[in-house]
Amino acid sequence: MPKAVDHDSRRRKIADAVCRLADKRGFEGVSLRDVAAEADVSMGAVQRCFHTKEDMLRFALQEVGRRTLSRAGGGAPQVGGPFPQVTGEGALSHRAEAKVWLAFAAQAAVSPTLAEVLRANYAELHGIFTRLLADRPDPDRAATTLLALADGLTTHVVVGHLSHDQARAVVEAHLAD
Repeated sequence: MPKAVDHDSRRRKIADAVCRLADKRGFEGVSLRDVAAEADVSMGAVQRCFHTKEDMLRFALQEVGRRTLSRAGGGAPQVGGPFPQVTGEGALSHRAEAKVWLAFAAQAAVSPTLAEVLRANYAELHGIFTRLLADRPDPDRAATTLLALADGLTTHVVVGHLSHDQARAVVEAHLAD
């Protein structure tokens, strides 16, 4: 009797492998063969879960987006309250996730499919930020500015121009203004 396979779980396992490889090597290291090895599944299993590499990348980006949105919306601070602190291990995992996000963003510049996923994620983040900044004179504009600031600071932290604490101080100073 064939073994029952949880396809959703396998797809998430493969998406996690894509992200680990993107974190280590960028998208140059994300071949189907390397993903299968990293996920400890067969090439056939990867191909059964995803018809194309683009489908696999889209699903992995959606998973990163779901995690980010869950953190932003799930334990979100109250309107006008302080943003949650990220320290220690959390900062390291966020840094790895940020590297993967930037790799996806770079790839989305040439992939309409990935760009569509990013636009949807940004729209949801914008909505969360708009709700959090509802006490501002123009919450929509404040959310747009904060989202752009966070995106830019992410790049600065990932490449080592700023530390996590320095970037956080910039966001806090901006929010205080």
